[in-house]
Amino acid sequence: MTDTTGTPAAGLPMEVAAEGLPTRVRIHEVGPRDGLQNEQTVVPTEIKAEFIRRLAAAGLPLVEATSFVHPKWVPQLADAERLFPMLDGLDPHRLPVLVPNERGLDRALALGARRIAVFGSATESFAKANLNRTVDEALAMFEPVVRRARDAKVHVRGYLSMCFGDPWEGPVPIAQVVRVCRALLDLGCDELSLGDTIGVATPGHVQHLLAALNEAGVPTSVLGVHFHDTYGQALANTFAALQHGVTTVDASAGGLGGCPYAKSATGNLATEDLVWMLHGLGIETGVDLGRLTEASVWLAGVLGRPSPSRTVRALSPKE
Repeated sequence: MTDTTGTPAAGLPMEVAAEGLPTRVRIHEVGPRDGLQNEQTVVPTEIKAEFIRRLAAAGLPLVEATSFVHPKWVPQLADAERLFPMLDGLDPHRLPVLVPNERGLDRALALGARRIAVFGSATESFAKANLNRTVDEALAMFEPVVRRARDAKVHVRGYLSMCFGDPWEGPVPIAQVVRVCRALLDLGCDELSLGDTIGVATPGHVQHLLAALNEAGVPTSVLGVHFHDTYGQALANTFAALQHGVTTVDASAGGLGGCPYAKSATGNLATEDLVWMLHGLGIETGVDLGRLTEASVWLAGVLGRPSPSRTVRALSPKE
């Protein structure tokens, strides 16, 4: 039961804590970048800016704003130079941006970006499809990007795709993922995001990978998780990561997104679904679920289709 504003009825979800979970989780919102880059049509820059502002106003601590890639590769994000200045007034430390190379870093730094991310792959097939490089060539390309960003006192996140399965190679050996994670940390990344790009992970697999990373000297404190919901496992996988102590979870408002270079990748874990579960577990997020839902309903109206998020649908005002 909800009221007409999209806010759940008082007391719902009922808070029932589970033992051994974090008390607070930081949500890394990726909808404006990872979500909108997969749209068939280009969303107007003004709409993107308004969406980001609404998400920030809902209490999301990090809202990934855009990507400084060449427009040829991701035309949906070709407006990065125009968009970022439109976010004036928002703390740039809350607005991560993706940079593929030194040229992308130059563009981001020129506009005052203070959090950047590089985007690697655990598999050779995806590294070739996404970056036209081998895994090791991509790491070599990232080295000056990370070094220069750190010299500028800019926070660096390392995304790693295909951590649980690859559409061309199938299962991805855990040792292979650990090697690339270790390499990204050795380059100087401040944190890593483990991507289930095609949504094939299951909870046991998640916990085994996290344990293997710990054994290789990668602390849980620098790890985030990024699940796609292709097989309906994203929340279960997130819970498994929480049990291991992970406190950073990527999600996309309204469940937007996929991956333009992996056609089997469907939408990201919906931020609203994640917040509903976390609040039910008594885990703090700082997010106002009502305002978040309103932002996703607004964007769904702009896009002309309903949100795939179950929580958004449940909380949306009914005619």
